Amino acid sequence: MTSQAEPLIVGMRHVRAAKVCASGTRAWCGRHGFDFRAFVKDGLPVETVEATGEAVAIRIARVAREEQTSGR
Repeated sequence: MTSQAEPLIVGMRHVRAAKVCASGTRAWCGRHGFDFRAFVKDGLPVETVEATGEAVAIRIARVAREEQTSGR
């Protein structure tokens, strides 16, 4: 039997840990066609965040990946 790993979801806790403001995150969501409210509620897969290519998104994704690695 094989088990699939849970997808890594980036959420507002990662945004805060990366020291990014909510208004900047709202603007980022708008630039990429993401629903900000849905992001706040459900997050986004880390691959989706990284695929935007923006430095701030890469920083937030790095925080999420580090959290996953450390087991927090």
